[in-house]
Amino acid sequence: MTEYQECQIRGLRMRGAGYKAIASATGLSRDIVRNYCKSHGLEGLASEFTMNMKEQIDKGLACASCGRPLEQPRTGRRRRFCSDECRRYWWAVHPEESEHSAGATYHGICAYCGQPFQSYGNQHRKYCSHECYIRDRFQRAEDGVTRLRQEVSP
Repeated sequence: MTEYQECQIRGLRMRGAGYKAIASATGLSRDIVRNYCKSHGLEGLASEFTMNMKEQIDKGLACASCGRPLEQPRTGRRRRFCSDECRRYWWAVHPEESEHSAGATYHGICAYCGQPFQSYGNQHRKYCSHECYIRDRFQRAEDGVTRLRQEVSP
């Protein structure tokens, strides 16, 4: 069994899928999936397992992304994810969960390409991307592009 298949089993099991559904999705036999789930604490009825997993995530005992057990530090901030990869994946899938205020979103026009862009939390941003910054800073003479400010003002 590959690491990818293990990840698939965990993810599908977290969503409440049964052993047969997981087996058909991963291409493994039902017995292999069942044995993996039993050895990693994912056994039981799918509906009961998802309810138990939601409780564990809410209590901070399991990773919010993959469901792996978490060990909370004695002091400091409580952990929500088991790794940076899980954190990045979860926030990529759940962008609506972020608490961005509308007042901290700023609009601007890129100093290099002239395209409009949005910036969160930085009203002095000049470029739409890192690529435009690098091109403006180091490759402008090679590209033959003149500054937009110079073109606009006589």
